[in-house]
Amino acid sequence: MRYSPLDALHRAAGAKMTDFGGWELPLEYGGDDGGTVAEHLRCRRDAVVFDVSHLGTVRVSGGVEVLQRALTNDLDRIGPGRAQYSHLLDADGSVLDDVILWWHGDGQVIDVMPNATNTSRVLDAIGGVDITADRAVLAVQGPAARERLGDVFASAAQVGRFEVMECSWAGAPCVVAGTGYTGEDGVEIAVPTDRAESLWKAVTSAGIAPAGLGARDTLRLEYGLPLHGHELGPGITPLQAGLGWVVAFDKPSFTGRDALLAERERGPHRRLRAIVVDGRRPPRSGYGISIDGVEVGEVTSGNFSPSLGHGIALGFLPPQTEIGTAVQIQARNALLDGRIVKPPFI
Repeated sequence: MRYSPLDALHRAAGAKMTDFGGWELPLEYGGDDGGTVAEHLRCRRDAVVFDVSHLGTVRVSGGVEVLQRALTNDLDRIGPGRAQYSHLLDADGSVLDDVILWWHGDGQVIDVMPNATNTSRVLDAIGGVDITADRAVLAVQGPAARERLGDVFASAAQVGRFEVMECSWAGAPCVVAGTGYTGEDGVEIAVPTDRAESLWKAVTSAGIAPAGLGARDTLRLEYGLPLHGHELGPGITPLQAGLGWVVAFDKPSFTGRDALLAERERGPHRRLRAIVVDGRRPPRSGYGISIDGVEVGEVTSGNFSPSLGHGIALGFLPPQTEIGTAVQIQARNALLDGRIVKPPFI
């Protein structure tokens, strides 16, 4: 089990801890104002801070060409001082991992951010140095995130959407990016581990409440964002997940390109769809999805939507399934009625 540099602060705040990808992390926080629903709504209406130190960081120096050959997106679409979402594929076109690239302003260094369990896989594919243990990452999210963060860390609050910049906290160098995973505005701050506690305390003292993995999952689900191991993974290609925009087919070569070209030519045999469910009962991963009494897929992610007050889900369905189609989801003891909608849910 691995632990965040902020582990002691989470426990002191009454966090309920859980295993996530081999890391023990906060699921939700205690107290009268805590819990997943309260943390979710606070992010939508104000600002929260997540500890996302479990995300990997593989630092690549002078390796743009290596990344161009290994990953699907095209770094020529951006430049230094920008962030980019991309995929690492297997030879069959399925997604080994989805990553965020932070390209430092000097143009020489790119930090590649894999999912927690995939850092070694990404390291093997692109080289570089694993610096995950050397830093913590705080994600400040919500419509009031920049205003509140500006009171304690003004330079970090100024980073723009999908921008990357370097600044300092308590005399130590930091890297700040504006990407997010909640659908709200915000920034992510990579800070050396020995400065992480002081930054966390400053952020929370500015009225930015902590939030855990439970809220992070419901927030991303409301925006229809994929999660590796659910909507991305073995046997799932970017085209099936509706993420063809991540693939730069005009690049001469990258791992999995030939398989994706063939799939694009024949058409994916399934597509990720968004489903709203009548009532508050949440659909869950693995529940079967039926159309006219015939099971045609299963839920990949499902939960209660705190913003909408009813259940929502994602799942892979036949590619011809249209928006508005009525579906039924087989829960443990009941059928949940729903319909296909265009994501995001909010």
